[in-house]
Amino acid sequence: MAARAQKWGVEFFKRHVKDEPSEAIPARDFLDEIPTKVAARIAAVLDAVAEAPPPAYSGGGYWEAMHDEMAGYHEVRVDGPPNRTHYRLFCLLERDGAKVGLDGPSIIAIAGKKKAFRTVLSKQDYAEVRRLGDEFRSRTPRSVEK
Repeated sequence: MAARAQKWGVEFFKRHVKDEPSEAIPARDFLDEIPTKVAARIAAVLDAVAEAPPPAYSGGGYWEAMHDEMAGYHEVRVDGPPNRTHYRLFCLLERDGAKVGLDGPSIIAIAGKKKAFRTVLSKQDYAEVRRLGDEFRSRTPRSVEK
């Protein structure tokens, strides 16, 4: 019988005081602003992915690897009110988390976005997420909050 893979941690990118004096946590702020049921569903998906862990999680349409200019990112996809709004939480994976100051392999929630039913996010929205992801990766140890 094969050994079960280690459960991954789920952590939230915390802006560094030198980049954002308030040390905002963009993904947590996003979850606090959206409907409670949608935020709970996103949290449940993150927990399921961490338990699987990510390399073994099939996604079921809720967890997807991104492509093109967003390659390297994953997103949690949940639809909800009002009017089937699309909610997206963008994440990075830190497979060697212990090497960058984390407890171990971790899913890092970077930021979230929402969009109207059957629309797309703008290039500026994706650029903002990538900028935050670059800020996250620029520091060792990584700046996170559990």
